[in-house]
Amino acid sequence: MDLTSRLLLFLDVVERGSYAKAAELRLMDRSVVSKQVSKLEEELDVRLLNRTTRSFSLTSAGVEVKRKAEVLRENLRDTIQAAHNFHEKPKGLLKITTTTSVARNVLRNVIDDFQKKYPEVIIELRADNRIVDIVGEGFDIAFRSGDMQDSSLIAREIARNRPILLASPEFIKKHGEPITVEDLQKLPAGGYAADNFRSKALTYVDDDGQRQSVPMNLTFYSNDIDLVMHRALSGEVFCANMAAHVTDEITSGKLVPIMTDLKIPNFNPIYAVYPHRDMPIRTRLFLDAVREYIGEDVPVWEQNIPGFAEMYGQPTRKEWDK
Repeated sequence: MDLTSRLLLFLDVVERGSYAKAAELRLMDRSVVSKQVSKLEEELDVRLLNRTTRSFSLTSAGVEVKRKAEVLRENLRDTIQAAHNFHEKPKGLLKITTTTSVARNVLRNVIDDFQKKYPEVIIELRADNRIVDIVGEGFDIAFRSGDMQDSSLIAREIARNRPILLASPEFIKKHGEPITVEDLQKLPAGGYAADNFRSKALTYVDDDGQRQSVPMNLTFYSNDIDLVMHRALSGEVFCANMAAHVTDEITSGKLVPIMTDLKIPNFNPIYAVYPHRDMPIRTRLFLDAVREYIGEDVPVWEQNIPGFAEMYGQPTRKEWDK
């Protein structure tokens, strides 16, 4: 019996409260169980149990080893399940929720290829800018940014979420190109508004590395980022947007990045959020497909913004990005 097996056997003894019950579970003699636990103590060079003729209790070392053994057992189960998943054929219903913009700009591209590869997977995509109850509404996975409010869910970061300030050439011609934060404050702006959030100010980092916040002249709000972008395209406002929402607006000349020397902290990353680590194979494969589409370091959407790597303080962001 190797170290891992002895640790799992020790866990059985502790959880069942006796050598005899652990032996019954494992279909082995009680003496063998006792001998293996003793060997474990010798191998670790620490006493795990205080024994009497009728019972035992955990030592302080035993408490810690028990906790580590529980983690080991869970990891082994995950590993076995992951291996089994490779033998399964993905099929059935996959329920996804995300914002309308991420659905349009990212997920629809992934879904096209995914369902060609796995035609037996039925996808239900809910594009909704409200925060949904993932478990209560039966979703398998969500893609969102912002603070994770439910600690019982698993949140996996899949992409950074950098900001960009955008205005149309017509807007710049009408109002002039802003040079300072004070200039920016005077210009009409479009912002995001939801049930529990409303854009009010622009946060930036000054020359001393300190975060500052200045109120904006917001004349238009929407809970749909695409509608804020549309308002900027009309030439009526500028907007502080997520780079993830940019498609061809810059390369086509419809919008122009402004105040690119300003240091602006990143937004919260984009996360994949799901109820359990032991996800069905169809969910895991879809998550893998999304991550592959987005890319490892530089998200695919940043390729739509020429020179973006040098904008908004990116070369020195470690000084201020938290």
